Amino acid sequence: MDWLKLPPLAALRAFAAFSEKRNVVEAGAALNVSHAAISQQLRVLEKHLGAALLDRSGKALALTADGEHLARALQLGFGAIGAAVGDLARSGLDRPVHVSLTSSFAASWLMPRLPAFRNSHPEVNLILDPSADVVELRPGGIDIAIRYGPGGWAGVQSEMLLQSPVVIVAAPKLLGGKTSLTPAELAQLPWLEEIGTTEATTWLAQHGAGPERGAGRTELPGNLVLDGLRAGQGVTVTVRHFVEQDIKAGRIVELYAEPDARGYHIVTANSALRPAVKTFAAWLRRQARET
Repeated sequence: MDWLKLPPLAALRAFAAFSEKRNVVEAGAALNVSHAAISQQLRVLEKHLGAALLDRSGKALALTADGEHLARALQLGFGAIGAAVGDLARSGLDRPVHVSLTSSFAASWLMPRLPAFRNSHPEVNLILDPSADVVELRPGGIDIAIRYGPGGWAGVQSEMLLQSPVVIVAAPKLLGGKTSLTPAELAQLPWLEEIGTTEATTWLAQHGAGPERGAGRTELPGNLVLDGLRAGQGVTVTVRHFVEQDIKAGRIVELYAEPDARGYHIVTANSALRPAVKTFAAWLRRQARET
């Protein structure tokens, strides 16, 4: 179809409204414009097509045979467009909110709060996709990513959800009663690292303690990292918020903390968000404020 040969959409809409109402005043009211604007668009359409669509010989405007032919085509065309738009809108409402996040954030922060979301918004379905991979945010795919870092990433929208520094922690029994070790001494202990990340390896290297193998490193899902940490199976790098209560209770020893302003961010694409996505993002913000 050659779209350049089609008349202006405004003229077609005005004609479709007139063909339905058979009255310029009522057609103008339907489109929220004046009857003069409808009359002008009707003339524009006739001039563009080079055809008489309206019979002006009587007291009231009437459609010619050509006008009736175009009216039937527009009724079918605009009806199909309206049906397709309605289908897409309904599918967007029904589609679950797809969330990409690390397993540690899911297990330590989101899952304990999820019953509150279900109670408040039973109409919104969720897909929680735990992964440390950087994902592409696109329509019909992942709607929201929750990622740790400084924010300000290119090509996406990001806002701070939960600010918390990175800490190096271990259980007292793994440290043999010590509360202070050098990075070189820590490098000789077993380490736990979340699958798909390099925080532990990077931290040791930045502090001049890599790449010694020491007692080895174990990679595992984030929620299991915290379980292993509390069981004394290794030193790990994590976000302080996840182990704050353990530190206060003496179950975990904080050995180092990184003095920066990083944290978990809500990350979305640079495009309009579906209502369900907006609802979930707003709930995340409220939960973070309460925290």
